[in-house]
Amino acid sequence: MTDPHESNPDAAPGPLSGLVVADFTRVLAGPYCTMLLADLGATVIKVEGPDGDETRHWSPPARDGEATYYLSVNRGKRAITLDFERPDQLAVARRLAARADVMIENFKPGGLERFGLGYDAVRETNPGIVYVSITGFGADSSLPGYDVLAQAMSGLMSVTGDAQGPPTKAGVAIVDVVTGLHAGMGALAALRHREATGEGQRVQVDLLSSALSALVNQSGAYALAGVVPQRLGNDHPSIFPYGPFPTADGDLVLAVGNDRQFARLCAVLEIPDAATDARFARAADRSAGRDALRPILERALARRPAREWEELLVEAGVPCARVLAIDEAFEKARDLGLDPVVRAGDAQTPGVRHPIRLSATPPDYPLAPPAAGADRAWVLDFLRSAPPL
Repeated sequence: MTDPHESNPDAAPGPLSGLVVADFTRVLAGPYCTMLLADLGATVIKVEGPDGDETRHWSPPARDGEATYYLSVNRGKRAITLDFERPDQLAVARRLAARADVMIENFKPGGLERFGLGYDAVRETNPGIVYVSITGFGADSSLPGYDVLAQAMSGLMSVTGDAQGPPTKAGVAIVDVVTGLHAGMGALAALRHREATGEGQRVQVDLLSSALSALVNQSGAYALAGVVPQRLGNDHPSIFPYGPFPTADGDLVLAVGNDRQFARLCAVLEIPDAATDARFARAADRSAGRDALRPILERALARRPAREWEELLVEAGVPCARVLAIDEAFEKARDLGLDPVVRAGDAQTPGVRHPIRLSATPPDYPLAPPAAGADRAWVLDFLRSAPPL
């Protein structure tokens, strides 16, 4: 494999520096995965069809005419537009696949085989390839891989929402996000195997399996005990109090996970009888007795506004938080020194900071999200500079 720094002098000096990722993905799960790899120094080349990534057109909102949906998951990449129906452009795609360390795709199962870009064909010219396939419901299913379908089919919607209300999807395409993280983890695991053996391999992730894994204790309740969880609104099935409670002016989320925290909560709320009540003595008792405990807590919390309670409870060591809007969440992160906004490339395009912090090789953001086909010349030059097949 040629060193991408020879053709990419501005490549980020991150832990994945020198790694070439051929990104044949679109929308969210794949682009989110490849953006995180780019933040860590990988050279990511984004391949789009003639119509471009669908999310380029998913607006409002927009920034300078570009959909923020697209901008939010595509920084750090080089972009080339290729029409696989044209032999000369298909040849470029094949050459890129032959020169990549990692190829990530989320076409419908079998969709790349007819272009000679399926795993078996790519492996013939690139035996060390780590080939990551992201599907909706596995390699044998033709069902379209939309996040909301996975939320429905996985049971996520069945446990989300008010107990008396309809099933509810999460406020973000969370299954896509989790699947993107799994894809990145799978790619790095396969690369570690290649370092040890010289062998590439195929990595397969799907939305449904990722959702079932991400349901953790809820899916585990069924797998381990045959229990089918139900919607509990904002309540937790095993912990109480654990969720939002009304105060004098708004909701306050409590997350009381043990008996010591509950005793401190009762002391701050000035309800000492609750702390010594046998019905609420242990975590399991509070969970079983939540209908009796809830009104006691609500009466006490109604005496003060949420911000005052938050200050008092945090000082006492009781986990709690006000429910913030997203703009307030960014402000809170800044107050905590987390610097949530970074700026990418010469254009200084703002975006959300990579969530991993590394002391020696931190993430970097040398490239703004590319316009469609913006790096065609760069990509072709990079491929020309690679060793011959």
